Amino acid sequence: MKLAEFPRFPLTFGPSPVHPLERLSAHLGGAQIWAKREDCSSPLAFGGNKIRKLEYIVPDVLASGADTLVSIGGYQSNHTRQVAAVAAKLGLGCRLVQEKWVAWEDPGNDRVGNILLSRLMGADSRLDPHGFDIGIRDSWKDALAEVEAAGGTPYPIPAGASEHPLGGLGFANWAFEVAEQEKSLGVLFDTIVVCTVTGSTHAGMIAGFAALEDLTGVQRRVIGIDASATLEQTRDQVTRIARHTADLIELGRELRDDEVTLLEGWAGDVYGIPVDSTVAAIRLAARMDALILDPVYEGKSMAGLVDLVAARDIPADSTVLFAHLGGQLALNAYSAAFD
Repeated sequence: MKLAEFPRFPLTFGPSPVHPLERLSAHLGGAQIWAKREDCSSPLAFGGNKIRKLEYIVPDVLASGADTLVSIGGYQSNHTRQVAAVAAKLGLGCRLVQEKWVAWEDPGNDRVGNILLSRLMGADSRLDPHGFDIGIRDSWKDALAEVEAAGGTPYPIPAGASEHPLGGLGFANWAFEVAEQEKSLGVLFDTIVVCTVTGSTHAGMIAGFAALEDLTGVQRRVIGIDASATLEQTRDQVTRIARHTADLIELGRELRDDEVTLLEGWAGDVYGIPVDSTVAAIRLAARMDALILDPVYEGKSMAGLVDLVAARDIPADSTVLFAHLGGQLALNAYSAAFD
């Protein structure tokens, strides 16, 4: 498998933990639900799914001779917090563009949670008035030019690390990690549920599980729950990144249409605003299994999971793995949603 040939810089404790959500499963009365915890995976600033992507990007950073990581996200970006953490770990500078991706006016939204931690770790984190978009941003290009003009050597990491050429590898490897954990746990996860926005987490899973299917004959359903509210753009990006990642790991075939599943219905009308189903899912997971979710990502993917299990779109005899990507730190910026 070509995946093993890519250099990887260890930033995690090892495999992220997997555990059953017993009370939630009993409450829903259908599929058995487990969680895999990217929020518990790393010693760096509470971890998260982007750490896993950055493990494959850091070797390229070090080879480039760059002295400053430059990335972009919203005010409460989990990704930029993780880039800041990796910069601190490596002793590099960090310039972050924090755009106003979410029209949420909770007091402190631009000062607490993720952005506070990024600044604590030494990142030059600046607010920008531009709105949400999953594509390449001019404000990010301007920040790269600014670092160069000041005599620095920037290394560009796009939003979510998704448009980086290596951005899908971390979660292709995640799929193989899941397969090893299944052996030790004596379970088989036939359904994976993941939140999807910039796309490379979901896309990497698609490529990784496709490779596993070809090796083992075991087919899993990877369900992406859209939280971008830009469904077609997001689907196109997931598909493109999944195909690119499949080529990188030398899958040796085209991905099938049924391997890319992105469902709408839980994002709301715009990115980043919690809707009723988001808040209900966050409360339910917390009260059932003390599983703390966030209002931008996991609250929405959990809302999707709950409805799919209740409607038996995920059959009652399924064993589901919920990917917890580590967004809880943004909760502090959304207290008004829970008043």
